[in-house]
Amino acid sequence: MSIEIENPEYEHTEHKLTLRNLRVTDYADIKRIMEAVYHSAGGALPEAKFRSILKTFPEGQICIEDDGKVIAAAFAVVVDYDKFGDKHTYMEITGNIYATTHDPKGDVLYGIDVFADPEYRNMRLGRRLYEARKELCQNLNLRAIMAGGRIPGYKAHMQEMSPQQYIAAVKRKDIFDPILTFQLSNDFEVKQVLKGYLPEDKESQGYATLLEWFNLYFEPEKPMLFGAPKTTARIGCVQWQMREFHNVDDVVKQAEYFINALSDYRCDVALFPEFFNAPLMGLAGNGNSLEAIRHLATYTDQIRDEMSRMAVSYNINVVAGSMPSMEDGVLYNVAYLCRRDGTVEAQYKIHPTPHEKREWMMEGGNKLSVFDTDFGKIGILICYDSEFPELSRLLADKDMQILLVPYWTDTKNGYLRVRLCAQARAVENECYVAISGSFGNLPKVDNVDIQYGQTAVFSPSDFAFPHDAIMAETTPNTEMTLIVDVDLDKLQNLKNEGSVRNFLDRRRDLYKVVWLGDE
Repeated sequence: MSIEIENPEYEHTEHKLTLRNLRVTDYADIKRIMEAVYHSAGGALPEAKFRSILKTFPEGQICIEDDGKVIAAAFAVVVDYDKFGDKHTYMEITGNIYATTHDPKGDVLYGIDVFADPEYRNMRLGRRLYEARKELCQNLNLRAIMAGGRIPGYKAHMQEMSPQQYIAAVKRKDIFDPILTFQLSNDFEVKQVLKGYLPEDKESQGYATLLEWFNLYFEPEKPMLFGAPKTTARIGCVQWQMREFHNVDDVVKQAEYFINALSDYRCDVALFPEFFNAPLMGLAGNGNSLEAIRHLATYTDQIRDEMSRMAVSYNINVVAGSMPSMEDGVLYNVAYLCRRDGTVEAQYKIHPTPHEKREWMMEGGNKLSVFDTDFGKIGILICYDSEFPELSRLLADKDMQILLVPYWTDTKNGYLRVRLCAQARAVENECYVAISGSFGNLPKVDNVDIQYGQTAVFSPSDFAFPHDAIMAETTPNTEMTLIVDVDLDKLQNLKNEGSVRNFLDRRRDLYKVVWLGDE
């Protein structure tokens, strides 16, 4: 909208004010204003944080411009307030001002900052921004707007009254506070006093008011009677014994045995190992390794379809390990997610091993996905891919909760590479990681005659999790299943309240991981 207004301090001066969302190109104006407003409190927000806020929640970042120049702005995020509670600090609830705490499914619009160019005083720009925030809150159907408010006038009265007494005096209008008085006039209520909210705020002596504005138009969603998002998930892993199979039906029957068993225990997912169908390579005759893997690829579509059928029939999601797939003359290693609703998606192995490239002429895929399932957001990295931390970091940035790693290793040191990297992925990305492998002998298959395997589920390392960050693990080289319940709520609590907070404390102003391939 555009409005022409006369500035009371500058007679005969016309203004053309426009309320809009902020853009990355506005940073120069934002920096200029913040340097003027916060010259004694650290100055402007770094550009990296400004860009992060805009990228995370562009709809919540609002400004007012005058003839193309930004003169006031407001930053905000949506949070699930129960995950923070009233006893939070400014840095905690704003993700160190990177807005990493933004939750599209949250219930509160939390104010990060509001500021205006000092040259435009008495134009009530702050009121316009607050009204825009209220409109945003209503349109998003959020319960409330909350913020921590500075009380810069308190420094002059700190010797004679407590923060609570000062706030009461401001409410009675006995004392004028440049921030609190304005917020109270905009229908905000003081919920309580926060201590240590912004320790560097010397004028407020580190105190702040916890402010709340209720959205009277808020309509609580009715609780779902079934199909609601799950807070726990039951992971079922298959430790698969390699043995001689005479045909594809033998492989399917063995897979169905495990799917049936895990379904009986009401698992949400069944994870099979990488190349669990490798015994069928022995049906290629006396050909070389390249001919054997290409022969194995001829069974992939049939096995994938059978796995999808069983996922629906047994009401369990199935990650069909991985299988070779020939597409337009190119061989890939592909993991299939067969959901129990009948849909199927694929994750291609990004990094073929030197053996796969040399002996099988296998190529890597160019797409990395986080999959939405009825038990949470999952990522799938096939074996060697788990040893590249950038991939899991990209998945974690898309809110992955569980990482599933089907693997196939021949020696114990090969297995330990996968295991140790999987444990590191769980710690650094604050997620659960399940690895599932195979063991046994395939004497009739060239170059893949031995395997070593031990299946496990790992957690982050903090007080809410097992002391060794291992949820459970199998006996090595024994055919069996592993069933583990994981608590997804603990992951979110860890991000906000953990002993260390790898996700929140990342120095986004110094480095980042960027995906350059297909989305």
